[in-house]
Amino acid sequence: MYVSQLRTNGALRNHGWGLLGLAEQIYDIFVIGGGINGCGIARDAVGRGFSVFLAEMNDLASGTSSGSTKLIHGGLRYLEYYEFRLVRESLMEREVLWANAPHIIWPMRFVLPHHAGLRPAWLLRLGLFLYDHIGGRKKLPATRTLDMTRDPAAKPLKSLYTRAFEYSDCWVNDARFVALNARDAADRGAVVRTRTRVVSARRDAETWTLTLKDGLTGETEEVRARLVVNAAGPWVDEVLTGVVGANDAHNVRLVQGSHIVVRKKFDDPRAYFFQNTDGRIIFAIPYEQDFTLIGTTDQDYHGNPAEVKISDAEIDYLCAAASEYFVEPVKREHVVWTYSGVRPLYDDGASKAQEATRDYVLKADAVEGKAPLLNIFGGKITTYRRLSEHMLEKIEAFLGKRGQPWTAAGKLPGGDFAATTFDAELQKLKTEYPFLDAAHARRLFRLYGTKARTLLGQATSIEDLGKNFGSDLYEAEVRYQIAHEWAVTAQDVLWRRTKKGLHLTADEAAALDRFMEDAVDRRRRLAAE
Repeated sequence: MYVSQLRTNGALRNHGWGLLGLAEQIYDIFVIGGGINGCGIARDAVGRGFSVFLAEMNDLASGTSSGSTKLIHGGLRYLEYYEFRLVRESLMEREVLWANAPHIIWPMRFVLPHHAGLRPAWLLRLGLFLYDHIGGRKKLPATRTLDMTRDPAAKPLKSLYTRAFEYSDCWVNDARFVALNARDAADRGAVVRTRTRVVSARRDAETWTLTLKDGLTGETEEVRARLVVNAAGPWVDEVLTGVVGANDAHNVRLVQGSHIVVRKKFDDPRAYFFQNTDGRIIFAIPYEQDFTLIGTTDQDYHGNPAEVKISDAEIDYLCAAASEYFVEPVKREHVVWTYSGVRPLYDDGASKAQEATRDYVLKADAVEGKAPLLNIFGGKITTYRRLSEHMLEKIEAFLGKRGQPWTAAGKLPGGDFAATTFDAELQKLKTEYPFLDAAHARRLFRLYGTKARTLLGQATSIEDLGKNFGSDLYEAEVRYQIAHEWAVTAQDVLWRRTKKGLHLTADEAAALDRFMEDAVDRRRRLAAE
């Protein structure tokens, strides 16, 4: 079934299974980097009529884009640094993105306890008033004040707080957000290649010639494009110096942000926003039903972004900061998983890592008589769509205008239902596939939305979903991710496309890896025929 579908829909051609020697052509745009910005730009551009080729050296969202705090938010704390333009744009995007992907984005309420001796209550109220009113909020509920002597939000906290503020933001499954942007771009005609490194790039008056190396097969190929977008995230300066050949590039400040995951600390569906005595903040967020996510840290990073990992000092810091608030302390032995990301912030000379701007900067390298290069510095997941629109304005200045901006109303795959009808749509899926238990059905609809029906196909029993790899992860889901979402390894499935790594044993994960190695190898052979 899968082979016939892939042959007819062209997925083998665009999926990235080896360098297949596409017919010689000159692409309008070549995008380096398969994070949220690269995939967002590729999607926007191909939807306007540009021909697009995107190459990612690893897996989609394998860097910064899967290491976030997983929020679509205005950034309340950025108001302290007078980042009003960024906060306003971010606030305006919350409901736009929720409408575009209501399966992987949903509203969340945040409880901010008032802590005597830190930011005064009047300052918090002022910040939240701006938060409610400068971003065009329509569907998200407004801020309210909580009486912490009576509100259930006080239950897991120490009895130090008599008042708190509750406000709205949104949650996002960040790695899936990237994959869905890539999927939509490919469905619209873009070539998306993962595990494909750009090893060199040279330009003449009309075009770039880029040499690509397939990380799975070692094959190389040259691709030509009229314009290159450098969306390599933490590697953006490395692309400039090592690939493009610039003499010197110091545009980004790498800032490490780390998170810990512990067993569920509270049953309330709301998240917490905690102030620390050092002026920093952390979140404690309900995570994957059974866990609590705590983060983030902010510290400068000077190593290889591919090797970033949480330090002992960061674990201790997050445990201590959360323990200042929770009745039950958070200890190192409670940590079940950690992850770290490197934020490629534009180097604005800020003295502290947490003060460096989260805004994005787009710069053109347009040497007279040479094909243009556009570079992205900074940015955050919430503003990726607006960043993409601004990048398209720059692209069109070089290549000419094509279609109109369209992504504000552009549904992502699986999100073709009204944002406020998630529960009703979930019930439809449960009715169509009654053999799924409630938790399994909800998880599938949260990850895939209406595309869950494609995954489940004609199944009439749980046995029809094939081999069970542990928990409720079945072969049909794994094969769907291989066929439609560029998954190659168990790491891709367990920690980016899903978070089933929190539930599978080491032996189960190893069995999944063996299965995928065989399945991917067979697909590569098929693609080469």
